[in-house]
Amino acid sequence: MSISNKKKSLVLKIALFATGFSGIVAEYVLSTLASYFIGNAILQFTLIVSIMLFSMGLGSRISKTFSSNIVFYFVIAELLLSLLVSFSAIASYMVYGYSNNSWIIIYLLSIAIGLLIGLEIPFATRINDSYEELRLNISNILEKDYYGSLLGGLFFAFIGLPYLGLTYTPFVLGLVNLIVSFWLFYTLKEHISKKLQRVLWISYISVFSIVLLGLLYAKPLVLFGEQAKYKDKIVFSEQTKYQKIVITEWSDWHSLYINGNQQLSTFDEYLYHEPMVHIALGITAIKKDILILGGGDGCIARELLQYEHVNTITLVDLDPKMIEIGKTHPIFASINKNSLNHPKVTTITADAFTFLEQSKNTYDVILVDLPDPNNVDLNKLYTKEFYTICYNHLADEGTFITQSGSPYYATKAFYCIEKTLRTSGFHTLPMHNQILTLGEWGWILAKKTPLHKEDLESIDFKNLQLKWLNKEVLPAITSFGKPLVDTTGIKINTIFEPTLYTYYKQGNWDLY
Repeated sequence: MSISNKKKSLVLKIALFATGFSGIVAEYVLSTLASYFIGNAILQFTLIVSIMLFSMGLGSRISKTFSSNIVFYFVIAELLLSLLVSFSAIASYMVYGYSNNSWIIIYLLSIAIGLLIGLEIPFATRINDSYEELRLNISNILEKDYYGSLLGGLFFAFIGLPYLGLTYTPFVLGLVNLIVSFWLFYTLKEHISKKLQRVLWISYISVFSIVLLGLLYAKPLVLFGEQAKYKDKIVFSEQTKYQKIVITEWSDWHSLYINGNQQLSTFDEYLYHEPMVHIALGITAIKKDILILGGGDGCIARELLQYEHVNTITLVDLDPKMIEIGKTHPIFASINKNSLNHPKVTTITADAFTFLEQSKNTYDVILVDLPDPNNVDLNKLYTKEFYTICYNHLADEGTFITQSGSPYYATKAFYCIEKTLRTSGFHTLPMHNQILTLGEWGWILAKKTPLHKEDLESIDFKNLQLKWLNKEVLPAITSFGKPLVDTTGIKINTIFEPTLYTYYKQGNWDLY
């Protein structure tokens, strides 16, 4: 084998490495977007990866129909792959902003990218056949593609998503693939006719220009597409390693969204936080050590700091960005009265389940303020296993409370949470309140000892600064009409049988 042939073979393998690198990241970008737009992370990752692998097989089958100009078609496939990878996020965001059918573009992109990768591997094998014998050719080509996939996965997990986000990661990968493919074209151009070389030169100039323009205007384009989905002006938007955080503004009020779902509005958040905190603490005799799971916005901590006998408040939130927003963002530092910077408050970045598994502490009150269980990952924080751990970390006379979604929009899910708590050993008392921007919302109050509505009559609010809550509303908060659906056969929620997630998805959310 001549030196020039070695170089050609090497460049070809590097191109396949880049293809594997960018292809796997495209899978993860589209899977993450599908999880954000559609929900159910496990299902979306499963579907996207399966669709893309099937499309790769289909692309390999189609490749046999090309009998000449293989180098030219390989380079064309690389150019198209660079374009699709680069604009995958922007295209998805634009469709998401103006349609409820964003899944169509995401799945179509998965198919198209899979087809191109499936075309390239046989093309590369056939080209490399001139430079290496069969046993080395196939193993080396596939090896480089798989190694690229490993590096791409590591890049996405540890650099792309946490630092570049979904906006810029696709463009970085598209440019890498584009540069390597140009190197390949320049190295193998002798195998392409002069006429087709001119076509490729024009194509490269055009694609480079389009990708660079896309990179330059990526953020405003994504914001434009995303803004169309929100009725109020977006003033903050960031994709973290764990979730998409958006803050919108209307008049003097702001709303917090996580993965497209509203978490609170500064207009009426007290209608949620006051009942959750002050009823739980009102029926707890000793309230020195408090644990908040979630609540990174700082509003629960704000309410807790009104109690002088509270010694420690430990707040555990998975996303460090959410804690940072609660501590430093002017909107939330103002609404939570700088509570997360108070000396009594300790913030910890950790998974709530893992934190409690490893903790040896006991708490007088545990408040769970987590997003709704609209995916399997969150579902585990509403399971019998999780509630049993919470039970073991709660003082004998302590109080536990968890946000439980809507007893109206997701009735079965609401009562599934209560039944799961009771199965874990708790005595429970459901509560609800009309929150203007969210609708009818609910909590489950729980203790190790018997709990009755009458226990709330002794609560005294006189030394608290409250905007809405008083003794007159307590009977209404714990009063329910008949459930809107039959709840007699509701199952408990466990890690291995995540029934809550199914109940939640079957809710009346079209009426929300």
